[in-house]
Amino acid sequence: MPDSIRTPRAILTAVALASVLLTGCTPDDAGGSPDSGNAPGASAGRAVSPLGNPDGTKPGLAPVTSEADRAAARKLIETVVTKGRGPKTGYSRREFGYAWMDTADGVPLARNGCDTRNDLLARDGRGLRYRSGSDCVVVELTLDDPYTGRTIEWRKQKAAAVQIDHVVPLSYAWQMGAARWADATRERIANDPLNLLPVDGPSNSAKSDSGPASWLPPDKRIRCSYAVRFAQVAVKYEVPVTDADKRMMLRQCGG
Repeated sequence: MPDSIRTPRAILTAVALASVLLTGCTPDDAGGSPDSGNAPGASAGRAVSPLGNPDGTKPGLAPVTSEADRAAARKLIETVVTKGRGPKTGYSRREFGYAWMDTADGVPLARNGCDTRNDLLARDGRGLRYRSGSDCVVVELTLDDPYTGRTIEWRKQKAAAVQIDHVVPLSYAWQMGAARWADATRERIANDPLNLLPVDGPSNSAKSDSGPASWLPPDKRIRCSYAVRFAQVAVKYEVPVTDADKRMMLRQCGG
């Protein structure tokens, strides 16, 4: 894994040129739980398609719908390399730096004076309220949860109700090669907005360190977008996925 990955601020300009895409997803019955029906969820409000958000600085995870966009999604997923999942030996969250560090250079939002968790809450939340005297620490928000399709009224007193998910789990990355990366690269993937989504806490706990073959978001409408985001992170950091995970990712986008 090269240690030369960078996400320059100039990408923000390029994002403006990306097409604004998509509002649905081909459901798949494998993995996850039943469709959440007509809940407003991730398609509401400010959520952006992953295809139009290549650096992860825009909020949420909007569904992918058009045939052209699903074809683009499959093309991206096809580029992901596959290999068998290695052992978890030696894995620790500490190997990826201390949690929510603001000093992981080479990713957007780093060194802005606010930790990664609060950056992500501010990126995706609505109706933000901050701790008295702070313009960083979020204590209240409304989240259109991309994984369940529900709207969550979150308060810091019940912090675990919303958790920050690593789309490509850190343990998964470790087993697929991150054990051999430089510390700085592991710190980047752990704090890169591209790999981070505020989501329903119980859903995140259920996911654990699963790949797409073992876990998919409960809301079927978002599964293609989830596969795209998983692929985006995998490609950026040269993280292989298992054959089963790649097949499942393709299925979510009609492959």
